[in-house]
Amino acid sequence: MFLVLCLYYPMENVDVREESSNCVNEVEDTNSVLICGLPDDISLMCLARVPRKYHAVLKCVSKRWRDLICNEEWCTYRRKHKLDETWIYARCRDKLNETFCYVLDPTASVRNWKLVDGIPPHISKRKGMGFEALGNKLFLLGGCSWSMDCTDEVYSYDASSNCWVQATSMSTARCFFACEVLDEKLYAIGGLASDPTYSHSWDTFDPLTNCWRSQRDIPVFSDVEDSVVLGGKIYVRFSRYPVTPHVFAIVCEPSSGTWQYADADMVSGWTGPAVVVDDTLYVLDQTLGTRLMMWHKGRRQWIQVGKLSPLLTRPPCQLVAVGRSIFIVGKMLSTVVVDVGNLGNEGQVLMSSSIPGLLTDFTVISCKRLAI
Repeated sequence: MFLVLCLYYPMENVDVREESSNCVNEVEDTNSVLICGLPDDISLMCLARVPRKYHAVLKCVSKRWRDLICNEEWCTYRRKHKLDETWIYARCRDKLNETFCYVLDPTASVRNWKLVDGIPPHISKRKGMGFEALGNKLFLLGGCSWSMDCTDEVYSYDASSNCWVQATSMSTARCFFACEVLDEKLYAIGGLASDPTYSHSWDTFDPLTNCWRSQRDIPVFSDVEDSVVLGGKIYVRFSRYPVTPHVFAIVCEPSSGTWQYADADMVSGWTGPAVVVDDTLYVLDQTLGTRLMMWHKGRRQWIQVGKLSPLLTRPPCQLVAVGRSIFIVGKMLSTVVVDVGNLGNEGQVLMSSSIPGLLTDFTVISCKRLAI
């Protein structure tokens, strides 16, 4: 209400000629301050409390407001004062192998997926691209196509300004690799590289320096299946072991830059898409029905959290978490939401809500969350 009163200006008894003659001065005065009659710090305090779904409207008020909302100061202020809101972004592919990006506001009264426009057309059919969120930006990294070898190109989407731009290229051209964020840095790990010797390497992007750094000689293989950040470490799962057909994973300690094989008992149950909630690893197992599994670190064993109706989930699925809610996103962006904060007995049928999908036959490649 306070913000509305600040923006309201009574129009009755206004002399049209006086308004016209002072038009330029009023525009200049409006652009000099965020809200007329208020210090900018108070104005920022008011504007930052406007829900994220209205930010596009705020950008239409004036150039000053648009510049503020597209500025890093805006995101920093909202995070500092715990005003930031997390939305979910899904990278999808249709039957023609064209890439699309959709966004979901998980707190909206009517939840539905909306298209994010503007993916550069020349990268839309690349396969094996990395997809990750860092700060207020999404990144599409690398990839390849039938007519092109692996590329090192990177494109970023600024969620504040709703704009795609080309970003700093990776140190290594690669595709079908693991991509994670840890300690405000972006990691591109393993996969296929144009130079096979670089398949056993990883690149690190630091947004503060806007530079990539490459490191090699790690036990990484090309057949990357999944990756998560758990306990301050990066885990990368591969589809097969070099000698035996068993699934295996490696784990990285970024502070020391060392890699080692992950514990076999944990990896044995990591058979599907995974997500971490409150430093606990959850996996969607669809080998025997559809079950949500949890890795219990204390017992060193996998526990069945509950079962999901096969009519709700539409595999192949990807997982993403907001708070204690796990979003299971399947074909056509059909989505099931499970609150793991309200779990009952082990093995029960899980209570869930659903979000309708689209009519287009999309396959979901990856889901990420981004807070502003």
